[in-house]
Amino acid sequence: MAHEHDLIIVGAGMVGATLALALALADSDLRIAVVDALPLDLLPQQPAATASGYDPRVSALSAASERIFSHLGVWPLIADDRGCAYQHMCVWDAEGTGEIRFDAAALDESRLGHIVENKRIQHALLQRLAQTEVAMLGGRRIETLICEDDGWRLKLAGGESLRAPLIVAADGAHSRVRELAGFALREWDYLHHAVVTTVQLAEPHQDTAWQRFLPTGPLAFLPLPDQDGAHYCSIVWSLLPDAADRVMALDDAAFAREIGAAMEGRLGRIVAADPRHRIELRQRHAKTYAMQGLVLVGDAAHTIHPLAGQGVNLGLLDAAELNDVLRAAIRRGESPADLAVLQRYERRRMGANLGMMTAMEGFERLFHADALPLRWLRNAGMQWLDQQGKLKSLVIRRAMGLDGDLPSLAKNPELDVGSC
Repeated sequence: MAHEHDLIIVGAGMVGATLALALALADSDLRIAVVDALPLDLLPQQPAATASGYDPRVSALSAASERIFSHLGVWPLIADDRGCAYQHMCVWDAEGTGEIRFDAAALDESRLGHIVENKRIQHALLQRLAQTEVAMLGGRRIETLICEDDGWRLKLAGGESLRAPLIVAADGAHSRVRELAGFALREWDYLHHAVVTTVQLAEPHQDTAWQRFLPTGPLAFLPLPDQDGAHYCSIVWSLLPDAADRVMALDDAAFAREIGAAMEGRLGRIVAADPRHRIELRQRHAKTYAMQGLVLVGDAAHTIHPLAGQGVNLGLLDAAELNDVLRAAIRRGESPADLAVLQRYERRRMGANLGMMTAMEGFERLFHADALPLRWLRNAGMQWLDQQGKLKSLVIRRAMGLDGDLPSLAKNPELDVGSC
């Protein structure tokens, strides 16, 4: 016998948990279940078992994402002493003199965004979800997905079955639901791997997100809060596979020297580094996001190069938009599972996601170009843009989610937040 729900969200990561919480707080009377392969028990949150105490996976949350979390009541649980608000961003080209700086003060904003550990965001969301009527079904692995006349049936390992008219796939880049449902996917390899870790700096990071475009790929230093007077940054270094092999094989002292040199010493000596992790970079985009009774959100629908830190922000906007669409359908007496309803979400988000993906692909290709005319063009372009105050503000405001056609949760009043 199958357990009946109105909506099943597969995946309790940041995007799936955000959608579940938004719908639960809307008093929609939906019977919602969240299913995840990992246990969802709320354990006391402890610092990561690393020298720095920081987890290697972090997100650069935009103002739009902060507003979403504020509306859902989780921002105070996220933006504590473990989150870092950054006021400045510096981007420059290793192959020339091109450099762009962005400053929050020029936008009359208190910050450009926040760097927060992924596990802290997810823990805050699960903590709030535990206070709702949402059924949290952790430790369940999906084996089959069956389309029935009145919805979908999920068969889980161990024999358990769940049924609902509407399934939301929020189960990540390697989505099992997307695969079982047969969504077509465009996918290509960036031919780069990301090396991620946390490093301790000899000098303060100046509340600045730093990114240098090297011939081998971009290197980002993302600011984290100081701990006991020590300064930290999370790093994401995009490298060709052979270069990633070499960097991963370095001892800690050699790695610290190399990454310090790659940043031109702008942040002084690298004192120490946590263990490194390596992630293969691929771009994916589903050709459609919706079918009758089933819809994709977040990385299940699209993955993007991490060079601009926009991946999680796009996914959170997916969740906020789907929340708007489903709530509006319920108010009108429509079935949230109808394809016509789900395609409203698809139309509103696919164009925005494709636009950001195309822009990032263009940047990635431009900064890997070796031809002298292209190197000159990109350096001249960076210098020109840095001097265009209004245009530069427009670019960064759109990236922050301060402008544009945004879902209702992303339009909340400005947050009063400080620095780290």
